[in-house]
Amino acid sequence: MEDKQSLLNRVTPMAVLKAVTPEARGTMAKNCLDDELIGIWHFPFRIGRESRVENVDGKIVPSERQKISNGKPNNDIYLVDHRRFLQISRQHLRIEKTEAGYAVIDRGSACGTMVNAQKIGGEDRGGTCELQDGDIIKIGTEDSPYLFQFITLS
Repeated sequence: MEDKQSLLNRVTPMAVLKAVTPEARGTMAKNCLDDELIGIWHFPFRIGRESRVENVDGKIVPSERQKISNGKPNNDIYLVDHRRFLQISRQHLRIEKTEAGYAVIDRGSACGTMVNAQKIGGEDRGGTCELQDGDIIKIGTEDSPYLFQFITLS
């Protein structure tokens, strides 16, 4: 029988992304911890746009289609971009654990990623930035409303 600490370690994420803005909360699909937290149980953790959406009663909602390519999912979490000018790319960024801590890697997104005030990626060129507990990740351009706070739990 598994002890309580082992069980707790298995069900508790290593980190979370907390939605900072109402627009960021609006991107989150059913597979999140609640209406403002995305759990990260492993690294690298890949984030991209849910490109399979449909209009239901005037609302854009994700359609539940297969999200697997070459036997593996393209992303660990799929966010729904509700804006007319898309900010989130299909394969936008990943968060990795490094020897020094954590890093955000832009996966060649069109609009880029910002960590606090530092811009990385954009124009399909990618980039890397160190990531600290409490940092704000902005997905998209400087005026993107999609802000998430990175919070480590270990």
